[in-house]
Amino acid sequence: MDEEKHYRALERMYLAGPINKIFQPQIAVSHEKAVIEIDVKESLFHAGGAVHGAAYFKMLDDAAYFAASSIEPDFFMLTASFKINFTKPVSTGRMRSIGNVVREIRKQIIADSVVYDGDGIEIGRGSGVFVRGKLSLVDVMGYKDV
Repeated sequence: MDEEKHYRALERMYLAGPINKIFQPQIAVSHEKAVIEIDVKESLFHAGGAVHGAAYFKMLDDAAYFAASSIEPDFFMLTASFKINFTKPVSTGRMRSIGNVVREIRKQIIADSVVYDGDGIEIGRGSGVFVRGKLSLVDVMGYKDV
């Protein structure tokens, strides 16, 4: 499969995940990069009236994960570890996370991500280590052409 087809297949795979019925994200994957966007909505809020950290984590992990996955053509990737820093709460607009591969070391891919509010102000950042799993991509929900 050529790179562009791989990127589109990863996008389909991402959107096929049942959890994304909650978040209703958009995704764009390219070489060593992924961009995830979601609209801020009250269903993602904690009791204090801002987006819950779980949504920040999902956006940061997903962007870094799919950046890493962009350079693995055969196997489903797994998040081995992920660290996040919250820098600002958000309660309106749109969130956009951008993930980039930092380095590939033996069997691990290190990728970072930053999430921004609708004004382009950083609201969080993360860094993860991703490893190749045993599951072939062609066996993952949504990856194959329909």
